Amino acid sequence: MLNSAINVEELLRAFRIDNAIMSYGSFVPRLYNFCRSMGFEPGRMLPSRAFCSDESQGYPTILIAKHFGTFPFNHGRGGAIVATQRHGPFAEHGQDLVIIQASHVGYDPDSREFGTYRRIHAERAEHTTSCGKLAAVVAPYLKEYRFAQRSILLERWHGKLCVRIDNGLLRGNRTEGLFLNLRRLVERDPDGEFTPVRTYSTSKSFVAAASLQRDWTDLEPQEGQRTSIGARLVPNMFSFQRELDETPEGRDQQELGLIGAMPWIVTSRRPLLAAAQINTQVEFDRAFRTAAQAPSYRGKRLLHISGLNIDISPQLGETFPKTNFVPWAAYVQSRDGDQRILEQSELLAALLEQSPENPDQVDLEAAIAAMSSDLVQVEL
Repeated sequence: MLNSAINVEELLRAFRIDNAIMSYGSFVPRLYNFCRSMGFEPGRMLPSRAFCSDESQGYPTILIAKHFGTFPFNHGRGGAIVATQRHGPFAEHGQDLVIIQASHVGYDPDSREFGTYRRIHAERAEHTTSCGKLAAVVAPYLKEYRFAQRSILLERWHGKLCVRIDNGLLRGNRTEGLFLNLRRLVERDPDGEFTPVRTYSTSKSFVAAASLQRDWTDLEPQEGQRTSIGARLVPNMFSFQRELDETPEGRDQQELGLIGAMPWIVTSRRPLLAAAQINTQVEFDRAFRTAAQAPSYRGKRLLHISGLNIDISPQLGETFPKTNFVPWAAYVQSRDGDQRILEQSELLAALLEQSPENPDQVDLEAAIAAMSSDLVQVEL
């Protein structure tokens, strides 16, 4: 448990957002020029997007088409899961290959909240959760955490701080749900057991762990008074278990990637931002390995870049939302098989070294007009 805690906390700290955000209008031409700097050939580059299916991801897709001169291959599933079984077909369609993977999270500039997005095409243009797929995955865990926050009470008994825990959270025969790490919460008796000092109709009370007695000196409940544990229920005090389909890229792929980090997600001030960050990190770690080992990519140039799309909630009357990008990491493969990983600071520096101007960009309106001008007869 301790190692897991350290890993997740380090993972979240490692993902810089401040001073790492760029607009998509700046990011995509810099990405194109970065590819050029590595020898990728104009007219032979094929981009691929691994985005969520939301309409908010359309503007980034348009910019990718504009700067790379072709509509990107679809490499993504709901929630920005990379469909790695599509590596083969994608590789057949181009010479120099670029995979852009990004989880996304909404941002409302009026409330300054992450995880919400105005649906301007809805009847009342209301705000809903974004990413909706991530929100659906996180919601039941957040509900269980809120229940535990309310159902674990702190009280004083015979002068000692005690933790009163709902019986539902103590049942050990469960296969799913929130499971408490009792050694973080409760003091063991002389026999090394977790023995309650009081039993109630729906809960049991235990002497609080010595570390909590020491750290929570600001808590002074009187005999017979109690208060909920609330925000003091921190990630190292609990974990989640769920019976999930572990088939690679099965229906529970996203949840499998997030469940280990879920205590940090549900305790975050911005749960959907934390979930999107972790999903980006987990998916890059998983998907780049499949790309690095895929026979279909041998002898080809490949850049797999991963990051976070921040969708700025649109105002009424705006056609497309403003979207920002936060780069996370990249995998680079040369035609002769050399491989390297660019960590966030290296990737950000490499992108900022490039010009935001792209002389090869396509005039989309002219291209669409040319496509629409003549009817090509098709013989049956």
